[in-house]
Amino acid sequence: MADLRWAFEREGFENVETVVASGNVLFDFEERPTDGLEELFAHMMAERFDIRSYVAVRSRDEVAAAVAGNPFAEDGADNLVHTQFLACQPSAAHFAELCAAYAGRGPERLALGDRALYIDYVNGAGNSRLTGPFIERRLGCSGTARNQRSLARILAKMDEE
Repeated sequence: MADLRWAFEREGFENVETVVASGNVLFDFEERPTDGLEELFAHMMAERFDIRSYVAVRSRDEVAAAVAGNPFAEDGADNLVHTQFLACQPSAAHFAELCAAYAGRGPERLALGDRALYIDYVNGAGNSRLTGPFIERRLGCSGTARNQRSLARILAKMDEE
């Protein structure tokens, strides 16, 4: 995580801090436009760390909206209820395709949000057949997921700033 902080600082970002030890980074960027940050960070991760992955950039308000908007948060376990932040907004048809393709494969519950997919991994994400590649093929865009517990910690850290 220290190397990750250093990489962000080297790019000129200020007040860089990592949270939850899984690639979550908080930083200030008021003087830079947010457009293009996901691509910049994905390139940085590939070049400096040899990690090729979608990188989601969300403001404090977007994280708060994702936490508040998760329909499974009230009756699901914090460690099993996830928000998968998406690179695009899937169409209703793509979401319906995902639901139809997964029907009967497991107990997971799904709901579509604003550039987000809400998932309740009832029996745990590690045991689920609802994988990232399965989701990405049906929705037509990449994503990265965090559980409600992690998002609450991230949001609390953002509120300290």
